[in-house]
Amino acid sequence: MSVTCAELLVTLLERHGVRLVAGIPGGTILPIYDALACSTQIRHLLVRHEQAAGFVAQGYARATGTIGVCLASSGPGTTNLLTAVADAMRDSIPLLAITGQVPRAMIGTDAFQEVDTCALARTVTKFSAQVRCAADLPGILASAFSAALSGRPGPVWIDIPKDVQTECVSVACAGPQASIPAPPAMLADTAMRAAAEAIADARRPVLYLGGGLVHANATPLARALAERQDIPAVMTLMALGTLPKGHPLSLGMLGMHGSCASHAVLRETDLLIALGARFDDRATGRLADFCPQAKVIHVDIDARELGRLRIPDIAIAGDLGHVLRALLPLLQPRTRPLWQARVAALRAAHPDKEGGPTAPRALLQEVARAAPPEAIIVSDVGQHQMWVAQHYPLADARRWLTSGGLGTMGFGLPVAIGAAHARPEVPVICFTGDGGLLMNIQELATAAEADVNVKVIVLDNRSLGLVAQQQELFYASPGFGSRFAQATDYVTVARGFGIPAFDTGDAGADLDFWSGVLMTPGPCLVRVPVDAREQALPIVPPGAAHWEAIGG
Repeated sequence: MSVTCAELLVTLLERHGVRLVAGIPGGTILPIYDALACSTQIRHLLVRHEQAAGFVAQGYARATGTIGVCLASSGPGTTNLLTAVADAMRDSIPLLAITGQVPRAMIGTDAFQEVDTCALARTVTKFSAQVRCAADLPGILASAFSAALSGRPGPVWIDIPKDVQTECVSVACAGPQASIPAPPAMLADTAMRAAAEAIADARRPVLYLGGGLVHANATPLARALAERQDIPAVMTLMALGTLPKGHPLSLGMLGMHGSCASHAVLRETDLLIALGARFDDRATGRLADFCPQAKVIHVDIDARELGRLRIPDIAIAGDLGHVLRALLPLLQPRTRPLWQARVAALRAAHPDKEGGPTAPRALLQEVARAAPPEAIIVSDVGQHQMWVAQHYPLADARRWLTSGGLGTMGFGLPVAIGAAHARPEVPVICFTGDGGLLMNIQELATAAEADVNVKVIVLDNRSLGLVAQQQELFYASPGFGSRFAQATDYVTVARGFGIPAFDTGDAGADLDFWSGVLMTPGPCLVRVPVDAREQALPIVPPGAAHWEAIGG
């Protein structure tokens, strides 16, 4: 018995457990769409822009830890996907992009809607390949899934010419089972013993928790390490929720908009235990002055990260779950009363600033009071992202979805739609700014059509707030090119797409309002006006050390 390559692709995707694909059809991928129409297991979500297809797939992947899948045609469909795939690469999100391509005989002729997809994809994926004959598809797809899920997760890309999609192949090519990720590497006993001794001997240790813990599903183990050894912890933007905001050992977020208390503690630590973190510039500030007194233990699944930016005293390459499960039995429980007293003193010397009754902080606290604890929190990129990171009581890193490494505006709404498909039983709260929402606002139509349980909260200051803030603080022409002269009526726009919408006005909204919004199924948009003078503080100036933060 034979099937077309397109039909075989759909069968293999079903076998790999794919249940949702997001995309937009076009001429060179229509055979795949024809085959997909016959699937009883995979749902197709028609988005309004290919970039949104990539972000919907990301939302599904980020909420579940499984691979997200998106489809696009050749040419502009391919180039529109690139931003979402690059974002997935920077944040280590498993994603499979499948694109159509012009027929093989036309490749290289500058045919209509032809681009060199694999060349474009190479720098933003872990694996990319073009299927040159139908019989090669099972092996290529198995390699793609394995690459996406093995080691440090990431995006992969498969490009299939249109004539290959219609080529017939024996069903025997499908093979008996789906691919599985490569097994984790063995751990070095000497490094594990050295790490345990360094932790036991440290007088002022600090845990530096990164997004790798989330991908490894190792956040409970990191919490166990902190509590067993009485070690305070700072978190990157991607790791927020690893320790809940109210946890006594949580120092909150470090970095450009991190708390000044966390930075003061880092300045005095004698041992920094980095788990799944990259020592990136947004987290460390001026790297030469980051934790100047500390020895460093660095654990990461990607051995290329060890020593890339800071040379560790002890380097361990391995899956964080395996590492922490091996490390914890080597450590006897202990307390550190002198260090905790010093941390408490530093907290008292660097308290969080309280905002006024109409400040974003008050809004976030009110929404958090009304939201169920299992709600998924999504943020776009900008000032609102930093306010959410600083003030929302995040309690589970898998329920906190934001763009970290690439910082892509337009991320929020489509990622929220993907997360809502992954977790339809809980509300998805998408905090966005007016600038970020405008970059993918057409996906309100997708949200309405799919009737997803997404609540879009637009913090509207009629500007690109974080850009305007940096201009005001560091440049001579504040507001140039970053203020919107024409206001947008987001309530009317949302209602035009078929979504219930409200405007809180300058008086804000009370608990009953937010409870009603969050507990009503289906999509909704709420516009919240924000004074353009509000700033996301503290902020570490570019190239500065943490202790040179403004507004701390």
